[in-house]
Amino acid sequence: MILSRGRRYIFIHIPKTGGTALALALESRAMKDDVLVGDTPKAKQRRRRLKGVETAGRLWKHATLADIEGLARPEEIAAFFVVTLVRNPWDRVVSYYHWLKAQSFDHPAVTLARRRDFSGFLNAPETRAALAGHPYARYVTTGAGRERCDLFLRLEHLDEDIRPFEAHLGFRLAPLAVANLSDRARDWRRYYSDADAGTVAEVCAADISRFGYAFDPA
Repeated sequence: MILSRGRRYIFIHIPKTGGTALALALESRAMKDDVLVGDTPKAKQRRRRLKGVETAGRLWKHATLADIEGLARPEEIAAFFVVTLVRNPWDRVVSYYHWLKAQSFDHPAVTLARRRDFSGFLNAPETRAALAGHPYARYVTTGAGRERCDLFLRLEHLDEDIRPFEAHLGFRLAPLAVANLSDRARDWRRYYSDADAGTVAEVCAADISRFGYAFDPA
């Protein structure tokens, strides 16, 4: 998550959407007073600036717009350019599963992914609930329940979608260097049975419809 008062933007980093690559590109051009929250090098260097800051929710790399209220003033959230990344849900779930399998920290999702195959992980009630309960819009909704996002960047069309954000910044970002790549086959379709593909279609229906995603993209 990045809050730039100098360039008047807020970047909300939705998990497993390619946000680390964008965060790295933005922090390479960060202004002195930009607030960087996450595990990128410059964000780690600036963590001490967040000491004592009280926010409405958890302040971490995947903080939502509602979470950062207190760090960002209401008038800033209302006026700044808010941007986030989205990704084909079928691809995203595969990426998420393989990322979890490579982790060792104590978390129920890590334990579940390490103990089950992909289908078992996907169809677990806790996974289905997490996916259904966190559509992309939730990350950019204020505590008052208002969606507030100027630009959703589709990872699959990033070079095209990012142009309005580049215009706002006044400099180019694309093409982004690949970052945080999970160890998996690039064709996500090979991981799915028909039933499992249907599971994602059901629990991520809002995102699939809104952003025009398909299991077999054109």
